[in-house]
Amino acid sequence: MAKRNYGGLIALIVAVALIFSYSIPGFRETVGEALNVILGPLAEALPLFMVIIVLSAITAIYSSLIQKYTIDYEGMQETQEKMKAFQKEYREAQLSGDDKRVKKLDAKRDKMMKDQLEMSQQQFKPMAYILILSVPIFFWLSFSLTNYSESLSITMPFFGAVTLATNVLGPVPAWILWYMICSLTISQVVRKSLNIGGL
Repeated sequence: MAKRNYGGLIALIVAVALIFSYSIPGFRETVGEALNVILGPLAEALPLFMVIIVLSAITAIYSSLIQKYTIDYEGMQETQEKMKAFQKEYREAQLSGDDKRVKKLDAKRDKMMKDQLEMSQQQFKPMAYILILSVPIFFWLSFSLTNYSESLSITMPFFGAVTLATNVLGPVPAWILWYMICSLTISQVVRKSLNIGGL
């Protein structure tokens, strides 16, 4: 149990460090420039909004595969079902005023909560792997929008025609929103095809 907690903590630290690294311009630009060697030709062959669709599809595929092989979905569903049944039984014991039964269930509840916490922590492990692959893509997209002077526009639902660098939702630029829309949509198809259940 301690080992699993330690692994989840490391994954969380890695995830936070990767997200924080986005705010460091020098590091972001260096990674973006390095990745441009690979993704630059793709950007030259396709409009950037199409490149984002391709990259979001790739993200959806590897994210789903990582989750499929690092998260025990069957175990999570089983734990959730057990917790629902336990909560129902506990509520019935309380309503009936059966103190002896409530005391017995209190001891069982601690184990149930530990199992549920352990299952929840499993989600941190794939997050670190996914971010290690995804954050450099965001660095490259930021690099591309900064270093290419042509007007890169797209027509988005609710926002109309905007340039990809324009903030459309508070501080969120259009390209990040477009990436998220594409990735979430494609991931639903991928998860369905891989038979990955929801959490």
